[in-house]
Amino acid sequence: MAKNKWFGTDGVRGIANEFPMTVDFALKLAMAAAEVVCNSKRKVAIAKDTRVSGDMLEAALIAGFTAMGVDVVRLGIIPTPAVTTFVSELDVDMAVMITASHNPYYDNGIKLIANNGDKFADEVTEKLESLIEQNNFIFDKNKIGKVEENYSIKEKYEQIALGMFDNKTKLQGIRIVVDCANGVFSEILPNVLLRLGADVFVLGNKPDGYNINRDCGSQHPQAMLEAIKANQADLGIAVDGDGDRIKVGDDKGQLIKSEQLMAFLAKFMEESGENKNRAFASTKLSNTALERYITQVLGLEYISTGVGERPVIKALKEKGGVIGGEESGHIVLLDYSKSGDAMMTFLKVLQGLAQIGKKASEIFPLFDDDFLYFENFKVQTNAKVKEIASKAELHELIEDLSSKISGHGRVVIHPSGTEPKIRVWVCGDDEDLVKEYGQMLWNKIELMSKEC
Repeated sequence: MAKNKWFGTDGVRGIANEFPMTVDFALKLAMAAAEVVCNSKRKVAIAKDTRVSGDMLEAALIAGFTAMGVDVVRLGIIPTPAVTTFVSELDVDMAVMITASHNPYYDNGIKLIANNGDKFADEVTEKLESLIEQNNFIFDKNKIGKVEENYSIKEKYEQIALGMFDNKTKLQGIRIVVDCANGVFSEILPNVLLRLGADVFVLGNKPDGYNINRDCGSQHPQAMLEAIKANQADLGIAVDGDGDRIKVGDDKGQLIKSEQLMAFLAKFMEESGENKNRAFASTKLSNTALERYITQVLGLEYISTGVGERPVIKALKEKGGVIGGEESGHIVLLDYSKSGDAMMTFLKVLQGLAQIGKKASEIFPLFDDDFLYFENFKVQTNAKVKEIASKAELHELIEDLSSKISGHGRVVIHPSGTEPKIRVWVCGDDEDLVKEYGQMLWNKIELMSKEC
């Protein structure tokens, strides 16, 4: 297995102007990608979100690619799912999305996207890291790339969204609160909903480079929920800065859990004939009641994956499924977008509600959650996290508890990839057993942390 130093599950991320989110690193990353990836078209597309450091990192990436003889297409400020969906039409070797997603403005990140819309495998990013460390790039005075701009994706992306509704399911008279997180959806999402006939109340649509995700959006949905009640709206949506994460509030201003949204989409799309009995995927940290609903109520195959959007998409593609996601708000509808997509998810929910003819509060929740023990055990360093998580005695305990709770719950230990902590997660239909197993795991980790 490849061992990445800087690349996590969603690219490279950090504080802007601090390693690795520096001009120097971005420059070298572009030069490495030019050598490893850009060997066919010799062309790359670059997009970004609204944070202030995006221009700086974009300039560095452009310099790196063009210095290696690779042409650059600037896509401007546009959602991550729009990039993943349309990169295959741009005649490029890859795309780069400059974003730190739901993080504060002072963070930024660099996501690398293959020309089929997927993220690159760890083995590819390991090669990139190796070239960056070697820093032995060769330049050719006769091969310097050019820069062009292409802003056509925005309209194409909006057309896909508008095409989800026919004359029978337009949104006339529906009151919707939209919190754009001062990010990439600040214009697109309200515009699409308005064009579909909805009455729209917009929050967080005035990005200034510093207010992305600040007290707004999917990480802070309270403003959206309060606005639903204040405006007597039928529904509300809060997205994150790059548009791949969603939170939804019902007509009473109550947050609808992402697992409930995923279940609703699976039910609606199966009953309408769109899903065609295809498999469903969600992460191992999804409530076990979701799995029971998908398998027992809907009769669909349920795939439990590793944490993160990438394993969910991988599993869906392997099984031919199209619906999946995780409780964090990444929801995937592969028939409409190649990655988690807040707008397409919300529009599909609206489509389902319109056809059913009921308010959201009359439908959700579709099922009651199972009991959950979820605690973060904090340690001193990331190295200690890895040491504890690799202990054979811990894995033996997990296997034993998993065997005992099989069919009624799930036991998970999930080391954080970015912070010095270990998630202790037990979920099941027996509250006493869930608490007992969760405490047993916590005590075991606590004991091992003292011994390390």
